[in-house]
Amino acid sequence: MKDSLFTAKRQKREFVYILICLLLAISANVFSIIFYGTEWKELYTQWFYVLALTVFFHYLTIIFRLIFVRRKKQTDSAA
Repeated sequence: MKDSLFTAKRQKREFVYILICLLLAISANVFSIIFYGTEWKELYTQWFYVLALTVFFHYLTIIFRLIFVRRKKQTDSAA
């Protein structure tokens, strides 16, 4: 009996998406530290904001992927 609705391939892909979103959020934090000239301790003191930004980026990717899949299915069914 399957315990998961997602295949192993799908789980790995989602994990990669989350890692990419995390790296984007960390790089945004590093950019803001350099741009505003603040202290480097903000890399670990602002960690919850980085995690929140990661979740936001991930939801954005989900929305864009859903739109892309729907458009792809509509164009495939029209052809």
